[in-house]
Amino acid sequence: MRAFKYLLAFWTAFAVYSVFSLLNGVMGLSAYDKLSAEREKQWENMKKLGLLNEELENTKNSLLYDRDTLAVYARQLGYGHEDERFIRIVGLGGIKNPHTETGRVVLAESSEFIPDGIIKIGALCAGLAVFAFLFILEILRSRSCL
Repeated sequence: MRAFKYLLAFWTAFAVYSVFSLLNGVMGLSAYDKLSAEREKQWENMKKLGLLNEELENTKNSLLYDRDTLAVYARQLGYGHEDERFIRIVGLGGIKNPHTETGRVVLAESSEFIPDGIIKIGALCAGLAVFAFLFILEILRSRSCL
């Protein structure tokens, strides 16, 4: 009976540690789900950045090789040919900015998990509680037999 008491206390501690580690530990299911969601978020950001890069590359090529596009952008920025005169009316709005928005940095969120030390302490407490319960039960049984 005594060996059963020790084995049950040890098994309880092991089971509590295993379950909490599996569910909420550093490498548990909760952390895995959070990490998978973070990976998807980063992939989406990479796709957006790829599209933005492609758009900027097209704009660059248009400005390098197409004089009409270059002239349109120059006019939007307030430039003109040497023989042209401009009349600028103040208060009718600013110059349109043809530049595209640059990408944004997507920072990874830290995952929330129960530290391994706390799980070990909880498992040890559970094992000791079962051991104490069985020990007290054995003392009460021995007193009633006397």
